[in-house]
Amino acid sequence: MGSVFSPFTDSAGRRVAPFMGKTRVLPHTEAMDLAPAADLPAVPTSAVTTTTTTTTDAAAPAAAGPLPDAGPKPMLDQPQTRAAGIAMWAFVVGPMLCLLIAVPLAWGRGLSALDIGMAAVFYVVSGLGVTVGFHRCFTHRAFKAKRALRIGLAVAGSLAVEGTPVQWVANHRRHHAFSDREGDPHSPWRYGTNARALVKGFVYAHVGWMLKRELSNRSRFAPDLAEDKDMRVVGRLFGPLTAFSLLGPALVGWLVTGRWEGAAEAFFWAGLMRMALLHHVTWSVNSVCHVVGKRPFSSRDRATNFWPLALISFGESWHNSHHADPSGARHGVLPGQLDPSARVIWIFERLRWAHDVRWPRPDRLAGKLVSEAAD
Repeated sequence: MGSVFSPFTDSAGRRVAPFMGKTRVLPHTEAMDLAPAADLPAVPTSAVTTTTTTTTDAAAPAAAGPLPDAGPKPMLDQPQTRAAGIAMWAFVVGPMLCLLIAVPLAWGRGLSALDIGMAAVFYVVSGLGVTVGFHRCFTHRAFKAKRALRIGLAVAGSLAVEGTPVQWVANHRRHHAFSDREGDPHSPWRYGTNARALVKGFVYAHVGWMLKRELSNRSRFAPDLAEDKDMRVVGRLFGPLTAFSLLGPALVGWLVTGRWEGAAEAFFWAGLMRMALLHHVTWSVNSVCHVVGKRPFSSRDRATNFWPLALISFGESWHNSHHADPSGARHGVLPGQLDPSARVIWIFERLRWAHDVRWPRPDRLAGKLVSEAAD
């Protein structure tokens, strides 16, 4: 079977894709283009989208009227440059190759407490920058943050080296608009439902989609972030922030040990391997959490809750709960479900750095609950 989700442009300029042996015109997410930049809904919807509207103020964008340049916009932006594509391959594949080479060489030497400590600090700061900042604040507007906190979260998330804030948000909003359907950038169900197709789709959802040169259209899916001066500045600093994320631990290792070996070990464990671990945890939410796990809440896709990843993903693996209520600030909504990101947002709210937090409403959750079994 051919790819279900591989879109292209036909002679009439329409976005189409092969599907079940036929060519289908891809649906246009009209609400994405009509939503005002100041209050973009958490999950863009229209009569032809395949997501569930979950925001409490979903009608607000329509009342506010369209943007001045509203109108059909393509799903994809200009392709990545060849240099950007090579860099993506290097950051995705490089750490794993380094691990295969370095582990035999480092066998028996062990990890130093300094390496572990720096890896933990960078992992937590960059990971929460993605989950609290990029995901729950910027993408879904689960809470509003003061300017200093927004900038801080954007910088912290950039240290994860998963892309600029604007591009990350555009990709993720597109995922929610077309989750597990045509247009989803990383559905593991892309090639079908039999075992062979699912294995192929799983690999694609986990890592393969990033190795393509496709870029989700930022002006369509993230117009609010694209027009935010602070986010644009952080985006322009993505290169230096990436360098700091990888080389910062090496500098500390050299200053503390006084040896280049100490710098190299810190670079490897607290830089490369820490980054690779966080990447694979993030990618597992795209792949594992759409295939394996429980689905206690109803949603129009195959998102699942997968408890083994809850702590190291900072609560992001409660993915079925998230897709059932995308704008909620807490994803672990059932008893016993750990959600460190929600606790951090709670702290920000108590410090008055965050406000208008959209905590889950029991009545909404009860209406979507299809199983009482906690994961």
